[in-house]
Amino acid sequence: MTLQKKLFWITVLYFAEGFPFGILYDFLPVYFREHSISLREIGLMSLIGLPWTLKFFWAPAIDLWGQRRHWMVGSQIGIILALMAIPLFDPTRIHLTLWLLLLCIPLFSATQDIAIDAYSIELMEQREMGRANGVRIAAYRLALMAMGGLLVIAGWMGWHAAFVIAAAVMILSILICSRAADRLTGRVKAPNESSIKARVIEVTWGALKQFDSRPGFLLVMLFILLFKLGDMAMGPMLKPFWVDRSFTLAQIGLVSVTIGVVMTTTGALLGGFLTDRWGIFHALWILGLAQAFSNLFYAFAASMPTSVPLIYTASIVESFSGGLGTGPFLAFLMSICDKRHAATQFALLSALFGLTRVVSGAFSGFAVEEIGYASYFIVTFFLAFPAFILLPWVKNWTNPGARS
Repeated sequence: MTLQKKLFWITVLYFAEGFPFGILYDFLPVYFREHSISLREIGLMSLIGLPWTLKFFWAPAIDLWGQRRHWMVGSQIGIILALMAIPLFDPTRIHLTLWLLLLCIPLFSATQDIAIDAYSIELMEQREMGRANGVRIAAYRLALMAMGGLLVIAGWMGWHAAFVIAAAVMILSILICSRAADRLTGRVKAPNESSIKARVIEVTWGALKQFDSRPGFLLVMLFILLFKLGDMAMGPMLKPFWVDRSFTLAQIGLVSVTIGVVMTTTGALLGGFLTDRWGIFHALWILGLAQAFSNLFYAFAASMPTSVPLIYTASIVESFSGGLGTGPFLAFLMSICDKRHAATQFALLSALFGLTRVVSGAFSGFAVEEIGYASYFIVTFFLAFPAFILLPWVKNWTNPGARS
């Protein structure tokens, strides 16, 4: 297969991977807040994203059984059925059946992610990984930007139309994958499953042991859990804030979502460049502070009467600064992974980092209902600072010589 064809598949598959994530975190909060669902229930919706954090638990099953294509297509069918079913329920209250239906989206999406990531690793040669990663990130971001378009459609044609179009996007993904079945064969059932299971356990344990052997292991893991806490704690309440300030769906979609994704990506690129210039440790300090202080822009905007330019500015600054902080943070996560266990270690670190979004988001709605948006956004500013106390231990890990 030519590199051009490979990159085509990376584009299609990673768009399909990013799309359900955007549905849960950008599209559904607006949908439910527009229908007067409480902030605490919208905050609790973050817990539904737990499968993305825990997906490494069932990742070996996808290595052991079936074909990558079957896992991908089957997962996409599950996502489509969930998207088509959600608008059939009363959106003014979320009962148990609807909660379970919402859970299907990240559950099937996480399973799809495992298959897509594995297929991509098998598809690309080592020398092609750089270009593939660039395309992968761009396709994923494009999927998140598509949420802005869905919100515009919801404002123009109604919510049911938006859900139908979202499902249609996933159907298109299935049709494309199905037409190229000969190129998406993946691996079939492993010949010796017990030995593979033992190997999975061995590799996972080796990866954890290699981390644990280094000084300050628990404190560094705590840093990873806390560095994005202020950013993640505020995130689930931003879309409801825009709804409660009477912004239209088009404004939310175009500014908060689409421009927000562009600014986050721009910030991450600049953050990566500055990390190379300053070093990981100094970049974590400086860009981490920029990430934290950006929350105060939203706090100020929330404390004032509704001002369109002010809230637009807060959104742009927060998205850009969040990207700035992501640059050195991802560089740090990658730098502490040993080459022998890189895939497993990075998956475990990503799961730990993802847990921050799930846990903090679950409490965000309760907090806003108790103290209001402005006060809560100030609280998220202070939540960013415990991570800085741990930076002395982090510094030791940014030194390659500190690895055992």
